[in-house]
Amino acid sequence: MNQLVFTNDLCVGCNRCIEPCSCLGANSAKVVNGKNVVHVDGNRCIACGACFDACEHHAREFVDDTERFFADLKRGEKISIIPAPAFKANYYREYASVLGGLKEMGVNHILSVSFGADITTWAYINYITKNNFLGGISQPCPAVVGYIEKYAPELIGKLMPVHSPMMCTAIYAKKYLGITDKIAFISPCIAKKNEIDDPNTKGYVEYNVTFDHLMKYVREHNIKGKPVSDEIPYGLGSIYPMPGGLKENVYWLLGEDVFIRQIEGEKHMYEYLEHNKGAIAGGTTPYLFIDALNCAGGCLYGTAVEEDIGRTDNAYYALGKIKAESKRNDKKTAWGRNLTPKQRLKKLNKAFSSLNLDDFIRAYSDKSDKCPIKHPSMSEMNEIYHSMKKDTLESRQINCGCCGYSTCEGMAIAIHNGFNHAGSCAQYMKQVAQEEHEHVAAMHARLEETRAHEMETQNQLTEYTESLNKTVETVASQCETNAADNEELFSSIIEIKEFAESLEKAFAEINTLLDDLEKNNEAVISIASETNLLSLNASIEAARAGTAGRGFSVVAEQIKALAENSATTAGASNETKENIKEAMRNLLKRTDQLVDNVRIAEEKTGVLANGSEEIVAAMDSVRETMESVRVKLEELVRMD
Repeated sequence: MNQLVFTNDLCVGCNRCIEPCSCLGANSAKVVNGKNVVHVDGNRCIACGACFDACEHHAREFVDDTERFFADLKRGEKISIIPAPAFKANYYREYASVLGGLKEMGVNHILSVSFGADITTWAYINYITKNNFLGGISQPCPAVVGYIEKYAPELIGKLMPVHSPMMCTAIYAKKYLGITDKIAFISPCIAKKNEIDDPNTKGYVEYNVTFDHLMKYVREHNIKGKPVSDEIPYGLGSIYPMPGGLKENVYWLLGEDVFIRQIEGEKHMYEYLEHNKGAIAGGTTPYLFIDALNCAGGCLYGTAVEEDIGRTDNAYYALGKIKAESKRNDKKTAWGRNLTPKQRLKKLNKAFSSLNLDDFIRAYSDKSDKCPIKHPSMSEMNEIYHSMKKDTLESRQINCGCCGYSTCEGMAIAIHNGFNHAGSCAQYMKQVAQEEHEHVAAMHARLEETRAHEMETQNQLTEYTESLNKTVETVASQCETNAADNEELFSSIIEIKEFAESLEKAFAEINTLLDDLEKNNEAVISIASETNLLSLNASIEAARAGTAGRGFSVVAEQIKALAENSATTAGASNETKENIKEAMRNLLKRTDQLVDNVRIAEEKTGVLANGSEEIVAAMDSVRETMESVRVKLEELVRMD
């Protein structure tokens, strides 16, 4: 952890913590994972605590040395504590028992910082007197010192070069009491850690143990013991934690005729310095010094005081008692109530005559290089305003403060330095929302048009679907009819094929019979020839026989005629057979062609029949698909 104050996971990015922060850029708005978050820049933060007061989401936390203090104490480290004056005021009844508990845990010495505050008062008066250092700024508050070192370095020369009461106590313990222990400051202030770690304080104090964290630890671990008191008596330094406490100490010693400017408040303090730094740096103010505190309630209600205690005046009531106790009636001390301021101062100087003022003098460092501010040119400002949709003079002077800055110009400068972004501007977001609203309205109008067009298209598609369904039904019906006809045709062609094949077989048989007939005719012609020869012989024999052979001659003539007729008939039969064979050959050729055609027709008819069945199936699928489309369209229309 390299910073005192940090943002936890409870941040909602409301920018509320930016407004009270007097250090530009210490709180910067960033977009992380789409969420606006306000981060703390440790280099720029002065731990003024203003963001704690502003945040209602408990998104801010701080670190101190409480846990390390107790860990070291348990290990046996030699540690002495110096409680702030506000500790007794805030825990008036618990104070002594808590100190007793710490003593039992091993704390060595207990020295109240009220005593160190008395040294601070003495050192202020002596330094002012010896160096005529008028119009300076008091420095007990580390937040004020941090602001001047970082943001108003021209005022460093006006910071009172005297250590704070905490440091004066620690220096006295080390140099004058010879205490070698580590020193823990029981602290009402987060920013004291910065002072403790500052090289200019030379490591006199080791721990910043805040009231808030200490008392939580004390309650959790039930730390209490036999009541103990501070080891060194003190005076009016006990009222330092109240606003104007330093001023009242000086009045007690110098009288109320001196002019001291009292100023405090997390925002008011730094606005005062900004508005008056010219006069302060130039030494033209009429003040003895400026009593400046960061917290409006003083250290009594410091940044590390428990929240519940800070809501009541109980600490003020207790401080009133402490103040009365400090203003004693003893004329031997500087705090005698019945002494004059001059007498008190004389007694104080005598009491601290052994102290060397130089031991309590400190230096400061210019740390402004750690937190530079870039000032945009006019053109850069215009560009930033344009990015924020602020294109008119009126829009650049709205100054609503929602972004965390008092003016639109301040927001533009923050954007230029990377401390914020346009999304934090309420007017910008309003403009974006308006444009988005108009865009949505336009889209809605287009959507309505689209819906109307979709409705019209749906109606047309419904009509087309119904028409297509009818067409599909007609085609399917026709295909079914064609399929049936094709099946009948296919059956008829099969029958024709079978008839052609039978006819071809019959032709083959006839051809065989014709061949047999040719053979028979040849036999008849041969017989006729022989018969004719026999008839000739018979005629010769009949002629020889004369009258007796006349009858035989008639027979012989008849036989001859039969033979000639048989030969003629057989010859004609052969000629007819050849004609039949020629006709059969021609018929066979046609039969072969018929068979080929029937085969082709069979194949095509089979394909056609199968195709018709596929078309019917496809038409059924188309019909189902169209019905599904119609149902889906009706659902879409109902959804719209």
